[in-house]
Amino acid sequence: MPNERPETILTVTQLTASIRELLEGRYRFVRVCGEISNLKTPFSGHSYFTLKDAGAQLRVVLFKQQRRFVTGDLADGRQVVVFGRISVYEPRGDYQLIADSLEDYGVGDLLRRFEQLKSRLGERGYFAPEGKKPLPPFPRRVVVITSPTGAAIQDFLKIVAGRDYPLSLSILPVKVQGREAAAEIAAAIRRAESIAAVDIIVLCRGGGSIEDLWAFNEEVVAEAIYNCPIPVVTGIGHETDFTIADFCADCRCPTPTGAAERLVPDGTALRRHLALLRQRLHVHLDHRLHSLGQRLRLQYERLGAVERLYARHEFRLRLGKERLLQAMHERLATGERRLARLDGELRRRLSVEGIALRQGHVDQLAERLRHRIAALLAAAESRLAGQASLLQGLSPLATLARGYAVVRKPAPGGDGWALVAATADVAIGDAIEVVLHDGRLACEVTDTALAHPAALAGVDGDLSRQGEKTYNSSSPEKK
Repeated sequence: MPNERPETILTVTQLTASIRELLEGRYRFVRVCGEISNLKTPFSGHSYFTLKDAGAQLRVVLFKQQRRFVTGDLADGRQVVVFGRISVYEPRGDYQLIADSLEDYGVGDLLRRFEQLKSRLGERGYFAPEGKKPLPPFPRRVVVITSPTGAAIQDFLKIVAGRDYPLSLSILPVKVQGREAAAEIAAAIRRAESIAAVDIIVLCRGGGSIEDLWAFNEEVVAEAIYNCPIPVVTGIGHETDFTIADFCADCRCPTPTGAAERLVPDGTALRRHLALLRQRLHVHLDHRLHSLGQRLRLQYERLGAVERLYARHEFRLRLGKERLLQAMHERLATGERRLARLDGELRRRLSVEGIALRQGHVDQLAERLRHRIAALLAAAESRLAGQASLLQGLSPLATLARGYAVVRKPAPGGDGWALVAATADVAIGDAIEVVLHDGRLACEVTDTALAHPAALAGVDGDLSRQGEKTYNSSSPEKK
């Protein structure tokens, strides 16, 4: 009856606590779908919003530590499914939903399956960077797996046609949406492996919802991509769309157009670059040839100076030999004339008997004179040969012919050459030039070490014995 009152009088706190116990016990965990509105995220990091539909609204709080269970960003107007528990905020007497996780409405199951498959394949190493195959910079043959009637292949072909690049393109038509699409895509990948000389396999599809792109999220497609020995490139959906195939592929492009731009080089730009490189190469070669020509002319000039010096000494040697022989012949002739005059005088002064008695003495003197003259000639020839040998030894070309060499390095500033006389004149890595009697050697210093005196003494002894052997072999001719 209207005048009846309850026997027990409750305080507001008691009533609110009782309602809280009823709600939390009856609706411990619930899933509620609706639209996000009045979203607020203060400095604390907790998010507060209203979940509403056409007939009612419900306050929701998402604590900061639960944000990791939310797929995507929170935004007003987003249709979501919230999983959580009902609670009462006693100070205001409001009931609210404390969210534990949140997912898009209608696609929550697909997203959950997507994350589960992604986690499972990641543990198997399907997404490991070290397993990615490098793409050839200049592919010759590309196989495109896509729908032959979709806009994706038209966009891909349009980019390829504008690249002006010699590319052999094959298209394997498949379904890119529906229950049979995943199996057809995996079979097409395996079929592309058997095509000869294929450089790259491309998976193309236009944009769409997660349901439309789900064929590229199937495990059979992921296994086919992972086991394919040929590099696989994906150009699926829009730039914000990601599929399991993108993670497994060797290269992910944001769109089919991006895949074509990434794979097919610009033929016009390549030809311009090659022309520029060819021009630079010609300029470099011309400069190098000019520099080498100048160095060659300088070496010829220096060699000519050495040859002229050698020729001058050789001329002086021949002139001295001729003068010596002439003087010897003149002295011999003078002696013979004097001998003849003395012989005549002696014949006039001596009688026939005296001549006969002294004839033996004269013959003896004549014989001694001939021996003396022969000895003088031999000594003169020996001195001449010694002087010639000394002059020959002083010749720089003769020194080089005996195994010696002139070691030099580029002079500071790059002007001419500087002689290397000691190990301290060079350092490891320096470029040096070794001049021999018949040419030169371009060398690089790889090690330096001071010679031991015993080693130098051994080299000196070998050279001395070599010279002694050469002299003894020629001495019989001089005798």
